[in-house]
Amino acid sequence: MDRKKILPVSGTIRSLSFKEVFSVNYQMQNQPDPHNTSGSGNGKKHIALGVLIAVLVLVFILVLLAACGVAAYYLIRNIPSWSANTISEPAAVSVPAESSVISSPSEKSSVAEVSKAESKLDVAEASSGRQEKSYAQVYAENVSSTVGITTSITTNFFGYKTTSAASGSGFFLTDDGYVLTNYHVIEGASSIKVTTYDDVSYTAELVGYSESNDIAVLKVDATGIDPVTIGHSSDMVVGDLVAAIGNPLGELTFSLTSGVISAQNRSVTTSSGTVMKLIQTDCAINSGNSGGALFNMYGEVIGITNAKYSGSVGGSASIDNIGFAIPIDSVIEMVRQIIKDGYVLQPYIGVSTQSVSNTAVRYYGYPQGAYVEMVARDGTADKAGVLQGDIITAVNDSQVTGRASLAEIIANCKIGSTVTLHIFRDGKYIDLPVLIGEKRQSLTSGSGASSSYT
Repeated sequence: MDRKKILPVSGTIRSLSFKEVFSVNYQMQNQPDPHNTSGSGNGKKHIALGVLIAVLVLVFILVLLAACGVAAYYLIRNIPSWSANTISEPAAVSVPAESSVISSPSEKSSVAEVSKAESKLDVAEASSGRQEKSYAQVYAENVSSTVGITTSITTNFFGYKTTSAASGSGFFLTDDGYVLTNYHVIEGASSIKVTTYDDVSYTAELVGYSESNDIAVLKVDATGIDPVTIGHSSDMVVGDLVAAIGNPLGELTFSLTSGVISAQNRSVTTSSGTVMKLIQTDCAINSGNSGGALFNMYGEVIGITNAKYSGSVGGSASIDNIGFAIPIDSVIEMVRQIIKDGYVLQPYIGVSTQSVSNTAVRYYGYPQGAYVEMVARDGTADKAGVLQGDIITAVNDSQVTGRASLAEIIANCKIGSTVTLHIFRDGKYIDLPVLIGEKRQSLTSGSGASSSYT
């Protein structure tokens, strides 16, 4: 047997530290084994298997997301048909002379084959099939329903009669020639002419009006007219897109301007002193646009343009893009009544008021409310004992903050009902029961009462 030789180690023998021992062991363990060639192959197989599993998981997730997306699409697409079916309109009322219906938001009207006594003005139930339109589509579908209005006004100036012209806009309500516009467009007119988009002119008759609501209904002798579609101003929210079609400056006929709803229920005092709750829009509204329609993007009328802020602020900055429109929901019942009866009846007690100023409240101890400037003789407020100088602070349980709020509260009262006015008089509070009367504005009886009276 051969004996292994132990060779001496030259140099000094030293002990290894723990760190050096660990380093040596680590290097020995990681030395490749020249006899084993299977390690790298197995590693590559494991990596390939892992990649395959990851791809399969990713494909599964994508398929799952796609299925959820399809389900959500069909669910969302069906929601409008569920909700729209619950929309309903008020019952129809009669109108004279075979009038057609005011169009619903879904379809145009046709001539009703009924007698004069049975003729109706309907707003039909809204359809669930409405689709939003572009500005170009809104214009194309409604410009033929828009009219220009020209009036002649005769005035007596120191014995000499002079005639001047004024212009505005309007739109067809029915296919037999009823037109809606602003009262201030035709106020004082001795003659009224309506011109359509295809340059056909008609002599118009004034059917009736409401001065305090700034609406007037005209009638032209025409049939087969394409009327507008009536929408719901209450459906609009700030930021919704709108379009106005009218005749700015009386010269730029049948122009479209676009914008959004800037505010709702804006309290505005007009040049006549009437306080109105209006839609504010940044559509360009100019002289001549008055009486034109404000459309939503379904092509439905949701307002009647009637006012704008003009001038400048601080002597330099001009006021731009602050226009106003009458909400169609607030006047459509009056329009029906005017077409049916030739006049409109409004709740009325017969007081002319002004809002109590903040100075009077802060420094003189007066309550907030409506200060009575005048009391109409033989009006219901006069008969109940309301006096000039009274301050109306509430109607029933509704607080009166000023002239506008009193007018709004009374306008929502039922004619023939009795309300309690809470009044501040001579440093004391008293309650007076007041009957809600009626104010009639018609062509034969005149206004019946000044528009400044509530």
